[in-house]
Amino acid sequence: MQEISNPEYELHIKEACAYLQEFLIEQPTIAIILGTGLGKVAELIHTFHEIPYQNIPHFPLSTVESHSGKLLYGTFGGKLVLAMKGRFHYYEGYGMRDITFPIRVFKSLGIEMLFVSNACGALNPAYKASDIMIIDDHINLLGGNPLIGQNLSAFGPRFPDMSRPYDSSLIDLTFKKAEALNIALHKGVYVAVSGPNLETRAEYKFLRIIGGDVVGMSTVPEVIVARHMNMRVAGFSIITDEGYHEDLGYVYLEDVIKAAEKAEPDLAKLIESVIAAV
Repeated sequence: MQEISNPEYELHIKEACAYLQEFLIEQPTIAIILGTGLGKVAELIHTFHEIPYQNIPHFPLSTVESHSGKLLYGTFGGKLVLAMKGRFHYYEGYGMRDITFPIRVFKSLGIEMLFVSNACGALNPAYKASDIMIIDDHINLLGGNPLIGQNLSAFGPRFPDMSRPYDSSLIDLTFKKAEALNIALHKGVYVAVSGPNLETRAEYKFLRIIGGDVVGMSTVPEVIVARHMNMRVAGFSIITDEGYHEDLGYVYLEDVIKAAEKAEPDLAKLIESVIAAV
């Protein structure tokens, strides 16, 4: 996909913002990206408007069957939010700027805080399917970076710091809320790979050796761009399969979605509780 120039890209951001601004009664400051099988969060949002991606100027379209492709505007945890019901992935053939286009739009609309969720495979043998992990750090093995190319200086610096991409105060708050709700919660490192194939036995072992606790195919591009713009970020992973077994079983998409659906009521309660407290 051919890259467009910065002025054209920034114009596209402005056009998408202008379209979405018509739906916003008041300015939200929180955005949520809902990953595979996390429809329960969407069900709990008191939605004022549900906007199909194809109606938003220059928005990419989700091609993954478990991602519906709608932007929700409403209240969640007593706060106004924008929620992406379906996201975009590198393996779909999109460029990094396409994947992260909604995050640039969110910032331009006044969003200050991003909650992002995903489904992932466990590398850490202490993790089991349907467990929840809050992301403390990540490793980018996607083979690309959304900040490559001419810097969008209106949004952030050429060399943004990534020493703490995930907000430590939000992590602490999440653990307090998880304890109050009696929800078990891990904290660990998310490794992002391009996919769409799942990992080989040797790859799972390698990713664990280099410090990964879970592996997935999303999240990191959006987080990099959010931090480029100094947005606060909290990331959540639902473990849907276990990649640490010596004798790996075949992983079916149906099983991945079932594992995510089992955990999603707890994740929905947890995110709602955190958002209510920020």
